[in-house]
Amino acid sequence: MSEFLVSLLGERLVNGEKAEVDVQALGAKLSLVGLFFGCSLNAPCKQFNGSLCEFYSRFKKASEHKDKLEIVFISSDQDQKHWQDFLQEMPWPALPFKDRHKKMKLWNKYKVTSIPSLVFVDTVTGKVVCRNGLLVVRDDPKGLEFPWGPKPFAEVVAGPLLRNNRQTTDSSSLEGHYVGVYFSAHWCPPCRSLTRVLVETYRAVKESGQKFEIVFVSADRSEESFKQYFSEMPWLAVPYSDEARRSRLNRLYGIQGIPTLILLDAEGHMITRQGRVEVLNDPECRLFPWHPRPVLELSESNAVQLHEGPCLVLFVDAEEEGELEPAKELIQPIAEKLMAKYKAKEEEMPLLFFVAGEDDMTESLRDYTNLPEAAPLLTILDMSARAKYVSDVEEITPAVVDQFVSDFLADKLKPEPI
Repeated sequence: MSEFLVSLLGERLVNGEKAEVDVQALGAKLSLVGLFFGCSLNAPCKQFNGSLCEFYSRFKKASEHKDKLEIVFISSDQDQKHWQDFLQEMPWPALPFKDRHKKMKLWNKYKVTSIPSLVFVDTVTGKVVCRNGLLVVRDDPKGLEFPWGPKPFAEVVAGPLLRNNRQTTDSSSLEGHYVGVYFSAHWCPPCRSLTRVLVETYRAVKESGQKFEIVFVSADRSEESFKQYFSEMPWLAVPYSDEARRSRLNRLYGIQGIPTLILLDAEGHMITRQGRVEVLNDPECRLFPWHPRPVLELSESNAVQLHEGPCLVLFVDAEEEGELEPAKELIQPIAEKLMAKYKAKEEEMPLLFFVAGEDDMTESLRDYTNLPEAAPLLTILDMSARAKYVSDVEEITPAVVDQFVSDFLADKLKPEPI
């Protein structure tokens, strides 16, 4: 377990007293580490830090598992004094301030899109146990449910579900169905826009004969808003009054923002977290149930994924539909190999693959990232780290792409700033 922690965090951490903490020794007894992503200048982070300190203190004093958990602060602070002052409020260690490269790798690895964020990781297997530790701190203040591992969807959703005609049905009616778990709220304009499209998608899939249901998990701020919004939906919902069940579903899927549409297969296993993108990209539902594809054509609706972690983008000279196929065929085997490797490890892909032609959006992306006008052009864009990697070769072949990807994953490439 110590070996995994050293590979994840490095050999040394620091604490609020500026003393070094040996990661090898720290990991000797641990079974779970909580990675606290935050910033001293962020008010919600300051507030959550207070709650986490109370949670941590209680756990260390009273839990029979007190030696099995540690928290590590992963800061996005730019000012070392602000970071140091914030760290002094914490009873746990932190990644050293100067280790910015490792910080960005951790942000990308665990796909952190907002702060504060608390991700619990199993120190033996290296697998994510819970992505939404904020809800653990809120819902299990005494730590009685340690180690907060994921439970089957059927168990978490169990109970009555509503229809908008006020009738109820039991969650067991979802058995044997593809299920969309829809996290949304009326106060959120992108949610309302997606709901209008999703209603048509839902009807089209049902009419095609597929066994499909959607369960709405509300983030509305009042029951009145929930009722108003749910009246527009032809599917099921977790009752607004059942806040515990709504929270458990948020925790199960590590929801960090809305709208989010999670697609599950008939056994309750996740197919994709990108239901929103798939619904917008596939209005005729030809690709339902939207199993992940190794390579995507970059579009306005899926460009949001560029901000969710590193992405390989192959820019080519193509304007017409179908002209991107040779480019997709070029990188498809490399993407498929990587997807199979990480699926076997039950981990998320560390890199997404796109091909991009010539259109206004691609031109804007090139301008924003200050990329050369050349085509074809092989790049890896890491928007959250504001970094880019450009392959400087005359001819792009499968071997070139494979080596480029391998070197990136092995930290052998030198980033350029975006």
